[in-house]
Amino acid sequence: MNEKVQIPGVVVGWTQPIINRINMLSTGIRTDVGVKIYGSNLDSIYNISRKVEASLKGIEGLEDLYVEQLTGGKYLDIKIRRKDAARYGLNIDDVNMVIESALGGMILTTTVEGRERFSVNLRLAQEYRNDIDEIKRIPIQTMKYGVLPLSSVADVKVSEGPPMINSENAMLRGTVLFNVRGRDMGSVVNDAKKRIEETFKQLPQGYYIDWSGQYENQVRAEQRLKVIIPIVMLIIAFILYVTFNSFKAVAIVFISVPVALMGGVYSLYYYNVNFSVAVAVGFIALFGVAVETGVLMIAYLNDSIKKLVAAKGNGPENISDDDLKETFLLGATQRVRPLLMTVLANILGLIPVMTATGTGSDVMKPIAIPFVFGLITSTLFVLIVLPVIYNLLKEWELKKHGKLVVLEIKD
Repeated sequence: MNEKVQIPGVVVGWTQPIINRINMLSTGIRTDVGVKIYGSNLDSIYNISRKVEASLKGIEGLEDLYVEQLTGGKYLDIKIRRKDAARYGLNIDDVNMVIESALGGMILTTTVEGRERFSVNLRLAQEYRNDIDEIKRIPIQTMKYGVLPLSSVADVKVSEGPPMINSENAMLRGTVLFNVRGRDMGSVVNDAKKRIEETFKQLPQGYYIDWSGQYENQVRAEQRLKVIIPIVMLIIAFILYVTFNSFKAVAIVFISVPVALMGGVYSLYYYNVNFSVAVAVGFIALFGVAVETGVLMIAYLNDSIKKLVAAKGNGPENISDDDLKETFLLGATQRVRPLLMTVLANILGLIPVMTATGTGSDVMKPIAIPFVFGLITSTLFVLIVLPVIYNLLKEWELKKHGKLVVLEIKD
């Protein structure tokens, strides 16, 4: 479609109607990203916008580059000559009334037809308003000199000016618009910023550049996530410490978080999904479930240790390394089925979301993809590696302290 609609002098921006309206209402930008140039003079703003456009050309992933036109508008400029109008006994209001009624139209009366009312408007026909020579011949009735053409009391010409004047924050504004395709928005904008910084070592005094569009929302979301994600991790760590009352156990359980993160990151690369707020939500949910599976495994292994201590006593003279390995093997194997049931319920429930293609799938799939694949890697870690790490820790405790530390896990 893009090849079929190529018209000289026309730039086509491809977007969706709903997000287009949302972007326009929230940021004033009709595309994914917009560079807003603020200043006090439209010509200077337009010159800066053209330089920005030239600097952004050729960036990978940057498409539909367009400069909002601030010049090139055509205006019909009618300037009344006061001395000539006074010579024919006319004042400014008389001439303006003729111009208004001839070009813009004037309401003469209102007709009433039952319960309906219609305004009767009078103006010159289209063919007399399209030609500037015809406009100059618009008749003006005078008291003493009969009918005169408009050109006898006014200068009529077409002048250039801005087709539209935008202002924001009490300043005039120009905009350079573009979309992002085939690449993540953050990388494209970072490259664009570098290009602009190389082009403009310093903007003229009173002029500045601001970035807007979906990128503005992305920056706002990233700032919130920088606060939310650490808070979430701290809450998880606090709950684990309250549960185990042991920093060692908390550290072991938290190892499953980076392992889950690895699976989620590789899945994003495989599915070619860029990081977004939806992906961040998926990772937050993944961290919670990954820690949960680790807690379940530690709890079962601790119960096995408690039974071993109750049966043989506590100390290196009563418990050997082989006893520990056998105990951990028994505790871990007993926990395989409950853990797999928990994990598979989450994974199977999200497979329809991962394969969805309908409305809303573009939001839900980035949540499900890192959650599912990160859960797979964290589960393999909890079932295979975590019991080994916990076994090594208990062997070290037994050799150094002469006894095993049995955790008092709180419900």
